[in-house]
Amino acid sequence: MRDVQAVTSRLAQFQIDSINVATRAHFMPLFSRLGPYDPGLLERAAYRPPRRLFEYWGHAASLIDVSLQPLLRFRMEPGFRDIWAGVERVAQQNADLIPFVRDEVAARGPISARDLEIVEERDRTNWGWNWSRVKTVLEWLFYVGEVTSARRNSQFERVYDLPERVIPASVLSTPTPTPQESVTGLVRHAARALGIASESCLRDYFRTRLVMTRQAIATLVESGELIQVTVQGSEGRPWYLWHEARVPRRIVGRALLSPFDSMIFERARLERLFDFAYRIEIYVPEPKRIYGYYVYPFLLDEKFVARVDLKADRTHGVLRVNAAWIELGYDSCDVATELASELKIMAEWLGLEALEILPRGDLARALAAA
Repeated sequence: MRDVQAVTSRLAQFQIDSINVATRAHFMPLFSRLGPYDPGLLERAAYRPPRRLFEYWGHAASLIDVSLQPLLRFRMEPGFRDIWAGVERVAQQNADLIPFVRDEVAARGPISARDLEIVEERDRTNWGWNWSRVKTVLEWLFYVGEVTSARRNSQFERVYDLPERVIPASVLSTPTPTPQESVTGLVRHAARALGIASESCLRDYFRTRLVMTRQAIATLVESGELIQVTVQGSEGRPWYLWHEARVPRRIVGRALLSPFDSMIFERARLERLFDFAYRIEIYVPEPKRIYGYYVYPFLLDEKFVARVDLKADRTHGVLRVNAAWIELGYDSCDVATELASELKIMAEWLGLEALEILPRGDLARALAAA
């Protein structure tokens, strides 16, 4: 748990996503950094007291270091809520439903939206979530901080409860900073997580607003916490180095990264610092995909050298590599050997007995041989 807490303190958040092709996105960042840890540690940190993480909107829906909850309260207030317009509109149109839903959560929580549903004719004309009114009101209450997520059920649905029954009292009793102080605190955590970042990278990490982010950067530069530097090839646009970032002569290691890992949140940063162009293709029609549906970049030492489209076939106990691709300029045999070793560790971590390499991609043959 000390290792889990150390990564949590450094990264501040683990993005959540509903897709479960190999494993859910929030489990992967710890595996990428720690190796085959016990996922129950993350479940315990997030969903059992004393909670070290809580669910809210950071970069996106995320498990966030619970100590940051005071810094996110300003987002719950009118004028700072970046909630979907449709959710706000439905909540306003169903104002009479808000006290009912809030009281039901107070009386019956933890409770899912499914358990609170009332009879209604659901609009199913639009592609997407097509939430019921109760679910929409619950999500609005979640965003404004009047309810929170106690856990996720077996269908990966939020189970709601009152904040005082979920978030530690010591956190809730912490005074609320001003909105600008909050953004400065969030940018400080983004800088610590990234090590080196441009203004857009620092904004993107917690999706903070432009003017407030610029003021936060200026404050952190003045305090010496951010050091303005130049990145080769980016002359004319400042980058910022976190003052405690280590600069080793050489980095040795390897990791498979989830498409939702914080290291690759900002694709322009990935391309500028690592010369690695990455786009997620989940929403791309299959005939138009280049690399695959759910593609994991492979980091070897200081470079992204390959990418693999992975799927956990739990019925057959197999981690399937649907496609494997090598980046230009790297040796297929060397990369395949390292990647095969990492995939074996991942398969064992997921409780799968074997690897299956399908013959798609220019690294597939070497990977199968390895």
